[in-house]
Amino acid sequence: MGQGRSLYAVGILCRRYSKIYASAEKAVEDIPAGSTVLFGGFGLCGIPERLIDAIADNKGIDKLTAVSNNAGIDGVGLGKLLNTRQIKRMVSSYVGENREFARQYLGGELELELVPQGTLAEKVRAGGAGIPAFFTATGFGTAIQHGGTPIKYGVDGVAVIEAAPREVREFSGRNYLMEQSITGDFAVIKAWKADELGNLVFRESANNFNGPMATAATTTIAEVEEIVPVGALRPSEIHVPGIHVHRIVENRECNKRIEKLTVRADDESEAGLAPAMLKRIRIIKRAAREFKDGMYANLGIGMPMLASNYIEPGITVHLQSENGILGLGPFPAKDHVDADLINAGKETVTVLPGGSFFSSDTSFAMIRGSRLDLTILGAMEVSQTGDLANWIIPKKMVKGMGGAMDLVSAANTRVVVTMDHCSKDGSPKILKQCALPLTGLACVNRIITDKCVFDVVPGRGLLLRELATGVSVADVKSATGCDFEVDPDASETY
Repeated sequence: MGQGRSLYAVGILCRRYSKIYASAEKAVEDIPAGSTVLFGGFGLCGIPERLIDAIADNKGIDKLTAVSNNAGIDGVGLGKLLNTRQIKRMVSSYVGENREFARQYLGGELELELVPQGTLAEKVRAGGAGIPAFFTATGFGTAIQHGGTPIKYGVDGVAVIEAAPREVREFSGRNYLMEQSITGDFAVIKAWKADELGNLVFRESANNFNGPMATAATTTIAEVEEIVPVGALRPSEIHVPGIHVHRIVENRECNKRIEKLTVRADDESEAGLAPAMLKRIRIIKRAAREFKDGMYANLGIGMPMLASNYIEPGITVHLQSENGILGLGPFPAKDHVDADLINAGKETVTVLPGGSFFSSDTSFAMIRGSRLDLTILGAMEVSQTGDLANWIIPKKMVKGMGGAMDLVSAANTRVVVTMDHCSKDGSPKILKQCALPLTGLACVNRIITDKCVFDVVPGRGLLLRELATGVSVADVKSATGCDFEVDPDASETY
């Protein structure tokens, strides 16, 4: 025989050094206090809930730095570890609707390092690839570049730890920020299937952050729904090779929760809707006219996503979702809801024939690489030069930037904002300068409101292109916080 190991010897080796653990408790028991732990999942989709429960039950595993896109919801997922005060610092892109997360941060009980979602995914991917740092256009001109965003508040509401500024470098005429990569002591992730060697397969949109997190830790612990024998998985279907996975725990009775159960309406009539909703539908219908046949587009949470309901017949638009889907379809019927299939708003969705699933780092590579033709998203404020603010009201409301900073930083992607023209108190939301922290600098191409459509013309400012039915130029001027030009052909179009 030659010098190489026989298949029989490899099989013996696999059995002797098994990666399979009998319980989640055993798999996590040696995580030391103060560890940096990378957690997979997006919202509640693809979270390693049994492993999180085991950590919550072991009070010696505390003072953690938890790296995760978000922290679940109150009392569920990482929300459970927030409740038990086992997390010292969160490194995340999104706080979302987790009230306890926001309360602990604003109250000075929890450190929070907010990172744009695509940057977070790339920091982890690069860390797993042995790359210590990289440059990205995401966040240039914002608090990410300048630093100063509170990481921890004192009891008096004053920041005692602040984010550091980033190094800026110019490449080919564009400005980029240097971001340092992330690695963890442990990664705690969820997969659909594993074989005994630790090769992993994810199901639908439950890939998300699980894939990159698996590669970037000294020890990766995978919770899986089924462990299969070596050879049962085709090499072509494996998403994460077993070289990255050190421990496997089977959980055949996982409780897959749905954060936002959303189903197709039986009656989509507008009759009887409240005036506020009719106003939103006016904006949504106008936004739907931005779609062109064959486009690749990303739609933000809320009004932008609803624009997909009004795509004109005969037009094909390929919708992308940041959490790892291309080819989004309509909301599902009640009997076709799937907890592993959600969009970036954590809503249940479907996928059209020809659609695909992929990890969060791959998703944002598409976004930063300007593969999308169009992104539509909401705003709190927009300036006359196209600056956008939509992620935080300091000391009051912290949602996080999610993927918005990455979406608006793509060099060749058209950015359209849909928004109410004025706040609830009647104050303008389109201003000479944004008062809130920026999401992007000079990034907006078009603004669609309940009153009009503005284009942002570089070097000139706002140009009024269209009016909503029953709205005059004088009405727009009285509701807008900056000067603008009027297109001679501007008229009521929607």
